[in-house]
Amino acid sequence: MNVQSHTKINLGLKVLNLRSDNHHNIETFFVEIDFGDKLEIKKINSGCKISSNVNWLPLDSSNLCYKAYEQISRFCKKDLGVSIHLEKSVPPGSGLGGGSSNAAETLKSINLLYDLKINQNDLEIIASNIGSDVPFFIRGKIQLGEKTGIKLTPVDFLINKKILLIIPKFSINTKWAYAEIKNKLKSHNNIPKFADLKRRDFLSFKFFENDFEKIVIPSYPEIGTLKSKLLEFGANFASLSGSGSTVFGIFDDEALAKRAKSFFHSSHLTILANPV
Repeated sequence: MNVQSHTKINLGLKVLNLRSDNHHNIETFFVEIDFGDKLEIKKINSGCKISSNVNWLPLDSSNLCYKAYEQISRFCKKDLGVSIHLEKSVPPGSGLGGGSSNAAETLKSINLLYDLKINQNDLEIIASNIGSDVPFFIRGKIQLGEKTGIKLTPVDFLINKKILLIIPKFSINTKWAYAEIKNKLKSHNNIPKFADLKRRDFLSFKFFENDFEKIVIPSYPEIGTLKSKLLEFGANFASLSGSGSTVFGIFDDEALAKRAKSFFHSSHLTILANPV
């Protein structure tokens, strides 16, 4: 099987509190976009063999695709052997969920290759054992993520806009970002501002903010500069995705988005994407 592995942006990300299991409760809108990696997945007799076009990707049991193979094999109580080649386009530490998407596509592909007939609800449960963002990619599109991101509610918003991704050459470590944000958590600042939007038929960007900007921009001032520039170029909204490092701008006007892309192209990886 040859499959596309899409990525996501976070339209707003509120970090609510630290849980007893040392993870954080969050609230966010995940938006699937049509930029990502490609996977070639084949049946083999046993085990999981991973190869890639890049040298920075771990190819052992720490790879999320390997974890997906392990989890679905455990669920089915048999070795569902696969060979996976990952054609990576998504940089590491970019906040776009590239690895999580790869893992979700591995689960879905093994389900089809072996004709397992596992339903989407069970695939999401399996995915939640791999990583917080993985369950979202089972269904994709636009979903409200709560708890650690694994409580998902589909949202019927239609975002018919262009999304410009600006991906700096540096990556941001998720563990570092969450460790830093612990010091910023104050209960009176953490009342969710966009949970009720799932019951409305409109989308107003003024409700959305990403709490990680408070952590990331002081340490990586370039992120703040990129955000400001996107707004200057006519973006309706600009934000950090996840805990970084991608900054995205949402444009009504494709011509404005292309003009901004041309400006950033020489110094950053720039991708003009669409919501799925």
